[in-house]
Amino acid sequence: MRPKVTMIAWNQNDNYVVTAVNNHLLKVWNSSTGQLLHYLVGHADEVFVLETHPFDSRIMLSAGHDGNIFIWDVTKGTKTKHYFNMIEGQGHGAVFDCKFSPDGQHFACTDSHGHLLIFGFGCSRPYEKIPDQMFFHTDYRPLIRDSNNYVLDEQTQQAPHLMPPPFLVDVDGNPHPTKYQRLVPGRENSADEHLIPQLGYVATSDGEVVEQVIGQQTVNQDEQGMEPSILDGMIRQLQLQQDQRNAAADQEPTSSGLQNGEGTPRRG
Repeated sequence: MRPKVTMIAWNQNDNYVVTAVNNHLLKVWNSSTGQLLHYLVGHADEVFVLETHPFDSRIMLSAGHDGNIFIWDVTKGTKTKHYFNMIEGQGHGAVFDCKFSPDGQHFACTDSHGHLLIFGFGCSRPYEKIPDQMFFHTDYRPLIRDSNNYVLDEQTQQAPHLMPPPFLVDVDGNPHPTKYQRLVPGRENSADEHLIPQLGYVATSDGEVVEQVIGQQTVNQDEQGMEPSILDGMIRQLQLQQDQRNAAADQEPTSSGLQNGEGTPRRG
């Protein structure tokens, strides 16, 4: 097999270059001379994640489709720490991306099963307050196109960008408590009664009927006490002006423009 480079990254001070090769090896190079310094052995599948530490030039993170996450000392060519993303009952989960926090004390990864993995120093109790499953209720909802070929949400017949902020639900579509709904941008200052979604019964692909979020509250934002969106207000205002111009054009005789000596009608 001819080796191919799948990923490349410089360390924090650019003295070293690390390359991931499709034979599952990582190679550390001197960035000035091009000399091969170290082989980093440990991965059993292709690596597509190489992340350098934000301020420690010795540290490099690698993660791959084998579910392994390694912390390396690239100056010595040694392994500092190893994690394996084992998912109970499903085998390992391929790691697709990783990023360090700005202080270098934590890093977060996402895997092929939709999990967010957070590693670092300290206590994990603050993270336990967040539900295990968090989705927007509009995720995976079908879209349609209208007669003008514009995209609309099939259920509400609204343009997706004009819809109210979505609700947070679990994997079965059941809404989370109101304290989590305030985590959604646009719902931070809403009253509790406006954070309760409308529920309905929906048939799944297996024929099972489950209770799910089917729509938003129909109360206007002003009535909810929410801060109105500036963009939405501009869009509504422009639409109103266009409707008024169209109505005026329909009522005005077609020859009025010529009688006034104007070649084209004036824009409002």
